[in-house]
Amino acid sequence: MQYDASAFAITIRTIRKERGLTQEVLSGLAGIARSHLSMIETGDKVASVETLWKIANALDMRLSALVQQAENRMRPCENEPK
Repeated sequence: MQYDASAFAITIRTIRKERGLTQEVLSGLAGIARSHLSMIETGDKVASVETLWKIANALDMRLSALVQQAENRMRPCENEPK
């Protein structure tokens, strides 16, 4: 599987919207700047593990669950076994 930052962007944005949170609220809960969250959600910035952990906690989920959902959006490499 090849890393795809847009998978995290879409995953975070989707979960945030499903939970009825604005970027302002989620960024406040996560302790990060709203502009930083916005750049992560648009794929303009790759979040560090620490930032992903903060976002996952703010979304009341485990980091592993957030990563799993993002992985489900990523495409396998051509030579990767199925």
